[in-house]
Amino acid sequence: AHTVHEAGEHHHAPGRRRHEIAIEIGEAFLLALVAVATAWSGYQSALWDGRSTKLYGTSSRIRIAATQNTTRGGQDQLYDATTFNFWLQAKLTHNAKLALGYQKRFRPEYRPAFRAWLATDPFNNPHAPAGPIFMPQYHNSHNARGAELNAQASEVFQQGVEARETGEKYVRTTVLLATVLFLIALSQRFALFKVRAGLLLVAVALLVISAAGQQRGP
Repeated sequence: AHTVHEAGEHHHAPGRRRHEIAIEIGEAFLLALVAVATAWSGYQSALWDGRSTKLYGTSSRIRIAATQNTTRGGQDQLYDATTFNFWLQAKLTHNAKLALGYQKRFRPEYRPAFRAWLATDPFNNPHAPAGPIFMPQYHNSHNARGAELNAQASEVFQQGVEARETGEKYVRTTVLLATVLFLIALSQRFALFKVRAGLLLVAVALLVISAAGQQRGP
């Protein structure tokens, strides 16, 4: 029996087709390549997911600071309007001392707009602006800072969205690569060359699709 078995082995070994050896080498190479690519894709997915979470948190903190500045700016604007109304009332009642007292209470960044408004001769010029707050010289630093922070928060939030989409792209790639690994493992269970070659071609096609998806981006 041993002699017959050895004879059978020597009979089939030389006749083993080269393409069967080639496909086994291809399966081994592809298996190693996809295993590394799957691990890398999973790592990138976790990395970009963490980055998106961090960016969302940063955007929220900036948005809170923007809201605080906008609220303070609204309070400053209300103060400007209130003190100006009191000044105007004192001015119209010819109470110069009271008007001067209110004028001294104007905020420093409000005074240039007030002086520019007075230069328009508002009590005689019907085309003069309704008050200093409507002058180009009027500046509210808290409102300006709030608008700047809101724009910054929106930009950071958009970066978070892009990072999340990139992470989702790597998740899709990981799923495809896992399918490739499954097909390669499955092909090794078949002795028929055509079946193994067909499964290997499908695996290669999915690998190409994965690589193309990485190039296109989210």
